[in-house]
Amino acid sequence: MKRYYYISDDLNDLESVERELEDKGFSTPQIHVLSENDAEVEKHHLHAIEAVLKQDVVHSTELGAVVGAVMATLVLLVAYLMEWHTTAAGWIPFGFLAVVILGFCTWEGGLIGIQIPNYQFKRFQKLLKEGKHVFFVDIDAEQEEALSQIVAEHPRLKVAGTGEATPGWVVHGQEKFHKAMKILP
Repeated sequence: MKRYYYISDDLNDLESVERELEDKGFSTPQIHVLSENDAEVEKHHLHAIEAVLKQDVVHSTELGAVVGAVMATLVLLVAYLMEWHTTAAGWIPFGFLAVVILGFCTWEGGLIGIQIPNYQFKRFQKLLKEGKHVFFVDIDAEQEEALSQIVAEHPRLKVAGTGEATPGWVVHGQEKFHKAMKILP
């Protein structure tokens, strides 16, 4: 999947774009609006981004986990090379220390991520502060022509580039979840 970004200052126009996309077979989990004014986005029945995803929590947590895994490996490697594992305690204290380091670094990465904007949306921070809205769509290759046709009909939508999309399996899983929630009482 590929993500296409657009900038607009008109939520009414974005609402009609979203409706047209859904009429062409796009699903709600493919369409998002990033805005500083979430209340207005909700009033227009647009699919706003979750607050936690506006921050870099997920990405920073992953980075923290990678740092933690490297440090945990170093602890185990040092214990092995210094032959500390041959003492009466064996590997248990070093294994425990490695797990604690991994957990701490992962947790700390998440805490850092709460404080900074999502790395994918940093380039839009100035526009968001100016009251603009970022409309983005995650599409499959066969949906590209339909998206181009709809965007061409909305001159107030300004192209803002492309980026890394949500994995297709996540989008399709969200679609199935929404369908199940509609069916269930």
